[in-house]
Amino acid sequence: MSTILIVEDHSDIRRLIRWALDFDGHQIHEAANGAQGLLSAGVIRPDLMIVDMMMPGDMNGLELTKQLRADPQLSQTGIIMLTARAQSADREAALTAGVDAFLVKPFSPMGLAAEVDRVLKDRRAQQT
Repeated sequence: MSTILIVEDHSDIRRLIRWALDFDGHQIHEAANGAQGLLSAGVIRPDLMIVDMMMPGDMNGLELTKQLRADPQLSQTGIIMLTARAQSADREAALTAGVDAFLVKPFSPMGLAAEVDRVLKDRRAQQT
């Protein structure tokens, strides 16, 4: 069982993500913004985070990703970026920040679940 942290400001999207992943037995936590996500990640040490790129407040998904990658205790956390922004520059910015995968909203729940499995598998392989 993996621990997953969803960092998304829209509760309906958090609920959809939770629904898509509930069948795989993951332990799922939620945060409504980047700052809350960073604090939660420090406490629960998730195996994977699903992060919205555009969130209100001082910390968007790109900044959150950069901070996670800079933290030695969280740098190995898998990160999937979700966004309504489908421009190649957005994808490039997310990959440069250090995400493992980039998915555009609206997303397929089955596609998200498959991507979660792939990132978790890749992260486990890197740690051995």
